[in-house]
Amino acid sequence: MSDVLAQSLSMLRTSIDRWSAISRVDAELLAREPQPGEWSAIQALQHVLDTELPIFNARVLAIRSGETFRGFDPDREGRVDRIADSAAVLVEQLRPMREESVATLESLMPAELERQGTHAELGPVTMAELLNEWAAHDTMHIVQAERALMQPFISGSGPWRGYFADHDVERRVEA
Repeated sequence: MSDVLAQSLSMLRTSIDRWSAISRVDAELLAREPQPGEWSAIQALQHVLDTELPIFNARVLAIRSGETFRGFDPDREGRVDRIADSAAVLVEQLRPMREESVATLESLMPAELERQGTHAELGPVTMAELLNEWAAHDTMHIVQAERALMQPFISGSGPWRGYFADHDVERRVEA
């Protein structure tokens, strides 16, 4: 990518609006897991909240300082199985965190994209690599949430179900 900072920021800035739209979906659908062991839409949102400041923003600051930073195990450290709030409340909790993260990213200088830090498990990583990973991670969980929301509609679509083969979790498990 020619300008990973600007392009990552452009993606990360859209997430709150996208999560806000998702949060307006029926609560039962938001909580529905597409299949056992996969996250529901609200769990994906909780995971994004879990990683915003303590993982991603902290990693930007660590790379800025050339420091080592820890890995993150969402199954052990996350709260996806202990969600106490509605999706709308989670979005409102995420909003100021994302604003803080965006401010951190806006303060980066282009020369800092080549700075390295050390991931405790993966080894040396650059700021540019982290920005790519963050934008992909953020977008992946929005896609994951939307995919989870699709499942009851796919299975109920009768003769049109085949049109959704690439997204049909239930049929993939059967195959």
